[in-house]
Amino acid sequence: MIDRATWFGLIATCGLLAWMLASGAGWEAGAFWQTPALAMVLGGAVLTTVAACPMSSWRSVGRMLRHAFYIRVRPAEEIVVLIVALAEIARRDGLLAMERPVAGLNDAFLRRAFQMAIDGADASVIAAVLRAEMESADLRHTYGVRVLESMGRSAPVFGMIGTLIGLVIMLGRMDDPSRIGPGMAVALLTTLYGLVLANVLFLPLARKLTHRSSEELLNKQIVLEGVLAIQGGDNPRVVERKLRAYLPSGSFGEESVARSAATSEVVRVLADKKPVEPEPARRPEPSAKPIETEQVKKEPTTLEWISSLVAADLLNGELKTLDGQPIARGGNGDGPAPRARRAAVEEAA
Repeated sequence: MIDRATWFGLIATCGLLAWMLASGAGWEAGAFWQTPALAMVLGGAVLTTVAACPMSSWRSVGRMLRHAFYIRVRPAEEIVVLIVALAEIARRDGLLAMERPVAGLNDAFLRRAFQMAIDGADASVIAAVLRAEMESADLRHTYGVRVLESMGRSAPVFGMIGTLIGLVIMLGRMDDPSRIGPGMAVALLTTLYGLVLANVLFLPLARKLTHRSSEELLNKQIVLEGVLAIQGGDNPRVVERKLRAYLPSGSFGEESVARSAATSEVVRVLADKKPVEPEPARRPEPSAKPIETEQVKKEPTTLEWISSLVAADLLNGELKTLDGQPIARGGNGDGPAPRARRAAVEEAA
């Protein structure tokens, strides 16, 4: 779902700036666009962030930015209702009865947590595994936020650097007073670009991602507490009280979640839910050209060489030694071939 707050805030801020420029400069508002100044600020902010942050941080920036413009985190109230419904199923039919409903859940973290409880894992093991996943997710989120914060800090700095460069160039041309005014205007544009990029784009998005990370970690913490409570055999109403402590006051009013019609409907839907089928594995496509395997020449053993000697003697073939040297055939039993054969047999024996 689209995050309307992010889009509205950015579009409204840009519209406010455009209205100020148009009302002040009129048709000459194009003077506020200077490509070299924008390249100086934006390129300097990006390049210094590349130098400051590891490349692994940049891999997660694209995915993190999508979280700033689109809501992908489920509300905590839905997580509470779902866990209370699963607690009702576990109280009524046992932990094993949750296997089919849990297998059909789309939330991978929630599915893994309850699957460990169904498999009979110890509570300490479940808590350790889930907390490790939460710490890993928090670390990934921190990398993406730090990239945007680094760009937000660098943009005004490069805006000031561009302004100083423009002032130096302008003061070097003091012999022509008519060029001082336009030169000063161009020099100040880099500072304007740096402040706008930092305070309108980079830093607000970094704060939005921090808020998204807090929401996701809160949901994971609710899942952790819910799984441990259900595995411990707590009543659904006790599970509800434990989980409502993580929600703002007045989220459900005075109504009991365990006895609500919404929870009963969730229990019914979970009971009829089919497990998520894994995607079939793709078979590797056969290559057009068969792979030619290189045949390795094996060295003959002593027994194989003796057999070849006997066969060659029977077939009047050429006799060879182990290193491939031909053996001259004699006319009687005392010739080189019989002697070589007897020596080989004695050596093998």
